Amino acid sequence: MPESIHVPITCDRLPSYAHPEDAGADLTASEAVELAPGARATVGTGTSIALPEGYAAFVMPRSGLAARHGIGIVNAPGTVDAGYRGEIRVTLINTDASVPYSVAVGDRIAQLVIMPVVQAEFIPVDSLSESPRGTSGFGSTGYRDSEEGARE
Repeated sequence: MPESIHVPITCDRLPSYAHPEDAGADLTASEAVELAPGARATVGTGTSIALPEGYAAFVMPRSGLAARHGIGIVNAPGTVDAGYRGEIRVTLINTDASVPYSVAVGDRIAQLVIMPVVQAEFIPVDSLSESPRGTSGFGSTGYRDSEEGARE
């Protein structure tokens, strides 16, 4: 198992890992919210953390909420910087066109993934080196494996 880091926390409910090998710790709602079809709301978690320098936390959607109810996170992943000490809030969106979704206090609404990060030193240049991909962007590789079935 990789080494763990100590993260000071104030919270209503301690984030927890469902399984020992999980990357994301579940964050729970600290307030009840009703999400109408197509609506979004920022939901409190009652959780604040003090990450060590060189780390960031990323707030990720829960796949079960997305698959079963169409609930996602608007700005996924949300970034929590090491210097931030406020409450972690999650902006949920109900993508279902006709069914509302109720969030109750204590519901697992997101996952928190903590990762080491580095800051880049940006160096202005006149041009960039060539690469096999070049400037090909969105959808440039298609979405099927075979040439015959490849589509843009």
